[in-house]
Parts: sequence; C-alpha cells; structure tokens
Amino acid sequence: MVSPRLSAREPNHLRVRICVIFNPAARGNKARRFCRFFNELSKQCALKATAAPGDARRLAQAAVATGYDVVAAAGGDGTVNEVLNGIGDEPDGFQRARLGVLPLGTVNVFARELEIPLRLERAWSVLKRAREARIDLGRVEYFEDGKPRQRCFMQLAGAGLDARAIELVSWKLKKSVGPLAYVVAGLQALAEKQPRITASTGGKIITGELVLLGNGRFYGGPFDIFPGADLGDGLLDACVFPGANMPALLRLVPGFLLRRKLSEHRVRRLRAERIGLASETPAAFELDGEWVGNLPATFSVERNKLRVVVP
Repeated sequence: MVSPRLSAREPNHLRVRICVIFNPAARGNKARRFCRFFNELSKQCALKATAAPGDARRLAQAAVATGYDVVAAAGGDGTVNEVLNGIGDEPDGFQRARLGVLPLGTVNVFARELEIPLRLERAWSVLKRAREARIDLGRVEYFEDGKPRQRCFMQLAGAGLDARAIELVSWKLKKSVGPLAYVVAGLQALAEKQPRITASTGGKIITGELVLLGNGRFYGGPFDIFPGADLGDGLLDACVFPGANMPALLRLVPGFLLRRKLSEHRVRRLRAERIGLASETPAAFELDGEWVGNLPATFSVERNKLRVVVP
C-alpha cells in the first residue's frame, strides 16, 4: 500500500499504455528472472532495450513523445534516474507521463521509498494498475566544461566521500559481488584527503566532509538517513557529517548498522527548498547513486511535479 505521506489515485481510463525500458545485458538473478518474464510482458506493454549509456534517457523521451502513459525503468536507481530525465526532456513530459519502477538493481532505494515490492511479479502487478501519486522532483544546477547544466533526481544526492566512492566503483566487481563493490570503493576513497564541503541555505551555513541530501527518507537501501523527510513537503533534507575519515566512521557505523539510523549528535542537519554545496578543492557529487560531476552545485525541489506509479 502507498505510504500515508502520499495520496494516490486510480487511473481515469481503462487502458494504460506502458513502455518498459531495460538493459538486456544486465546481470544478476533479478535480471535473469526479468528475461524469463519477457514473453509475458511483451504481450502487455512495449519493451525497449538499451544498447549503450544514455539510451534509457533517449528511449524514455521517445516513449513520452509517442504517447505512452507510463514509462517504466526495469533496473536500479541509476536506470530510474536516466528514465526520469528522459521524461523531463520531452516538453511537458512530467504532465504527460508517469514514472514506473521494476526494481532490478543492487539496492533499489527509490522502490523501497515508494513501497514497491522487490519481487518482480508483484512489482509488475503494481505497474499494470498504474495507480498514481505526485511527489516532489529534485533538480541540480551545476557546471560541466564551463557550461551550465541541469539534471533531475527523484530520491537523493550526495557530495564528498560517497560520490567519490561511486566514481571509483568497479562495475565488473559490482556485477559479481553486488553492494560489496561499494565497500571496496569506499575504502579506496577513504584513503584520499577529504574535501571540505559547505552547505548553505539562506543565512545558514554548515561545513563537513560528507553531505547527503534526501528527497525521501532512505539511503543505501533500508537505512533511514533522513527520518523527517517527506516526498511531498517541497523541501530537501541535508545531513552533514563533520568528518568522513576512518576514525569518524568507526564511531558512527556500528550504531548505524545496528539501528539503521544515525546518532544525531554526530551529524548536523538542514532543511530547505534550495541548498547550495561548494568546496574550495575538487569534490564530486552524485544523484540517485550515479556520479554526475563536481561542485559547486545548487540542489532544489519542485513540489508535486513528478507523477509516479505506486502500490
């Protein structure tokens, strides 16, 4: 069932046109199950396969232009983010189409946030119903090669240690050991000097070595990093870690793993519609678990802009 923080409604037409975008080269048990499920899906929706990075975004834009009511990502949070941005690339795309999720990824944070079942068959049943909720849409403004850029996100963003770890992840290792690949990359990132990052909104400024921004509550799976976050409140929640070195993490991690929540006296928080992040030294940032670029960047949300399919 949909979270009490979200209000959902049934589709107002009998036949919903669904386009599912997937990566046929994806590995893992869920991907193999999806391939076995392929014939059944092909009778009920359009299936569009990706062949190269960026294809999911291009295919999602084309699906909206063609008139599909639901454009769904069969994959992890990175694939969902790419499809999300493809919907937004089409004029009035967020008004014309709903975003759907078939969770096939490593951690599936956004699916957990929306309470979408992680079992493929049950997730497909949710998608077919096309029950809609409106949530806030995250945006980031930044520079790439000196040119202004903008990109959307649905769940979270991060700058500093976690973004650098994502940048260092070996995708070959990720396919073979799953989430442990992030641990390996995290240890590599920890060996580097951490940049000091400033988070600012209005007249309030907080500095730390790791900044996480949440539209929803979860990060890294079922971990409730942003306990006060609400997908529909028009605000971003920032969690700032003063230190992101090995001693600081060793003090933080045991309690975090045990309770799946942070010790509040070890972090500082901000909540605002718009939050700027900057650093005097190079600092990476990520969106929905995918490396994007380097600071400075400004993160914001548009209230109830994104239509999503929910249980």
